[in-house]
Amino acid sequence: MLRIKQLSKNLINQIAAGEVIERPASVVKELVENSVDAGAKKISIEINNECRDIRVADNGSGIHPDDIMLAFSKHATSKIQNEEDLYDIHTLGFRGEALSSIISISKLTCTTRTKDCENGTKVICENSEVKQVPIGCAIGTIMEVKDLFYNIPARLKFLRNPNTEFSYVQEIVQAIAIIHPEISFELKKNGKTVLKTTAQEDLKRNIKEIFSSGITDYLKEVCKTDELAGLKISGYVSTPDFTRSSKKDYHIYINARTVKCPIFQKAIDMAYKNLIANGKYPFVVLNLQIPTSEVDVNVHPTKKEVRYKNVNQVFNFIMAGIVGGLANVKEENKPFTATPVTPEVIDFPKMQNSMIEETHSDNNILKFNPKEKPLDVFYDKSQDAMYIKDEDIEKIPLPQFNKPIQDKQTKFFEMQQTEPEQEDVIVGQYKNTYIIIELEDGLEIVDQHIAEERYNYEMLKEQKEIASQMIFISDVLSVSATEAELLKENKEKFEKFGYGIEFTSNTELVFRKVPQLLSKVSPKEILSDILDNIEGNIDGLEEQIIKTTACKASVKAGQKLSLWQMQEIIKKWRTTKMPYTCPHGRPISKIISHKELASWFQRNL
Repeated sequence: MLRIKQLSKNLINQIAAGEVIERPASVVKELVENSVDAGAKKISIEINNECRDIRVADNGSGIHPDDIMLAFSKHATSKIQNEEDLYDIHTLGFRGEALSSIISISKLTCTTRTKDCENGTKVICENSEVKQVPIGCAIGTIMEVKDLFYNIPARLKFLRNPNTEFSYVQEIVQAIAIIHPEISFELKKNGKTVLKTTAQEDLKRNIKEIFSSGITDYLKEVCKTDELAGLKISGYVSTPDFTRSSKKDYHIYINARTVKCPIFQKAIDMAYKNLIANGKYPFVVLNLQIPTSEVDVNVHPTKKEVRYKNVNQVFNFIMAGIVGGLANVKEENKPFTATPVTPEVIDFPKMQNSMIEETHSDNNILKFNPKEKPLDVFYDKSQDAMYIKDEDIEKIPLPQFNKPIQDKQTKFFEMQQTEPEQEDVIVGQYKNTYIIIELEDGLEIVDQHIAEERYNYEMLKEQKEIASQMIFISDVLSVSATEAELLKENKEKFEKFGYGIEFTSNTELVFRKVPQLLSKVSPKEILSDILDNIEGNIDGLEEQIIKTTACKASVKAGQKLSLWQMQEIIKKWRTTKMPYTCPHGRPISKIISHKELASWFQRNL
């Protein structure tokens, strides 16, 4: 073995750069975050030379000439001063590693000036060597990175094609631009503008500008505050009838920092459970404000992973906020500061070993039950990520709300809830399956079966006791040994929802009672549907019983209805909290605007 020796400064920085700078997008992230921390109101990013040349310019506070040399040295930062600051971080950057890492793997030129200086400073960096000269320039900072990875051919070799690398850059800039509507961003590729925002200081307008004008028609505002715990969640989520095929549009933030957080993602998934189909995901832009003392962002050099002092509380608070937004429960969106909570107000360490149970009080407060075990959170070292076991998540009840506050700017069915005296103008029935409703500005087509199924589902979820109908003569039903064991072990769950099952042998049974809603449905059909959809997930049995009951009790597709029956179905559906989809995720209604209809016939409005 060779003798031990001290590595050179440049080699040390190159090794460290491997953790911070993975690809061109990493450079963009670090430089743009520095611009945000500097208070910039305008940030311009230009990408050239197959993503190896990067220019980031801002009109922020700039770097003082006396600090400029220190800024490019390792572990030098203006964002924390002592150990205590590490647990009270309010900036995006704080580690003091980015600039020293970048100059070790590229040729960098920095031009900067503060408002207190008449002249600016130009710094030229290469191989971790820094040279400084005075220069005339505007207030702010321009970082120009050339020939990224020029001295690390192995890293350069493993970069993907330029278009793919630019897509990562675009994702990073977009993520930062979304949560900062007060800043104007511009991203250029080879001189062509790809993304541009105009600092409108309104999150919804910012989303419209970055994505498309149509997307805002499907957004619900989320705004929930827990002043006692110092928590606030705000942003927008899409209605269940607007979905994506992946979680790529989960734009989630902790204190305005873009993060990868499985706790957050799982809370979103749970809030949309039984609202959207499997394999479909909502569009989400959410920011969780939390006391800095209750979250650790210093987990990984990229600062994308976070850990919470109280996982249960955060999970349930996020989920409650989303469910409330979808149900039109709103709070006043007033200024909020996530200040640290004192031990006299709330004891976080004790709450770590608690599960949240729901309450139906007027304040919709989530209580903590110290007798319950906490969520089982574990870490995957290979991916440096946190996970929660699905079976633990399934046991947490969705938050319940009192009568929702209606949003008059949403779709017609919400106007109907706000104004119950207004009667729907029903045109008729199409194919004995769809109810056609005349609206003020178009037509609404409603699937009669799934509209009633949504009402029945929510009614069954809310009822504490479900009325049953006795069955005096029942067919003998045969099940497998495995199914028989499943039914015997969960007999109480069936009883809870109005089913009475009696075994006549080890694998044969009869129904003694069924819910009144299903008095005309064959017990064999009910049982078969429940067992076919369990798919080995015993924890989902209770949910499957509710879904099956709601489905079987609803009017069928192809069934002719009278005008009165159609009115009753629509009237009940209008009162549901989540009138978007059935419990299986299928959309309930489709609105065709009068303008769209007129365009078909070439009529001018």
